[in-house]
Formats: sequence, structure tokens, C-alpha cells
Amino acid sequence: MKRPVVLSIRGTQTYEGQEPDVIELVTEGTMELCNGGWEIVYQESELTGLEGVTTMFRVEPGKVILRRTGKLSSEMVFQEGVVHESLYQMAFGALMISVKATSVFFDIVP
Repeated sequence: MKRPVVLSIRGTQTYEGQEPDVIELVTEGTMELCNGGWEIVYQESELTGLEGVTTMFRVEPGKVILRRTGKLSSEMVFQEGVVHESLYQMAFGALMISVKATSVFFDIVP
């Protein structure tokens, strides 16, 4: 059963030789327990620069999957120590990216 939630999302990207880049977002969305993991969905806004995009997180033990649909299409898998390749499709072209998470943490308070 989907239920409304307030999401607080914090992401940190670290690049060699640079200060970490921290992104924080608080927004409303929905959350549902499904097939042994949580599915969390919210609509992006003009504030994030992704208006017209639906973002879904699939959270399961040891792994977080980020899917975006709408004006762009992507799927990124964050799993500690594992490299995942993904195609990031935008209106003006596509970009192949590789993601290797050094740490994955989530805290869901139902």
C-alpha cells in the first residue's frame, strides 16, 4: 500500500583532489513496501532542474537503485564496491556512466 511521506535525501559525491559535493533535498512523495524492498517515488521540480521527471528509489539490503523517467531516462545502481554501468538519456543526447559506490547508507523510518 502506497503511503504519503516527506523525504529527506542527502547525497555526497567525492572527486579526487576536490572538496565533496553535498546535495540535500526535502520533498513529498510516496513509499511502498514491495518485493522485499522499499519503493520511494517523487516528482522533480523546477528547483532541482528536472521538472517533468519522476524519480524512484528502490531500496533493498545492500543496494539502492535510482530510476528516472519522463523528460530524461536513467537507472543507476549504488552497491558498495560494485561497478554498475548505466545509460543516461536526455533530450539532447545520451551519456554512458559508471557508478561505484564506496558507501551506501539509508535510514527508513516507517
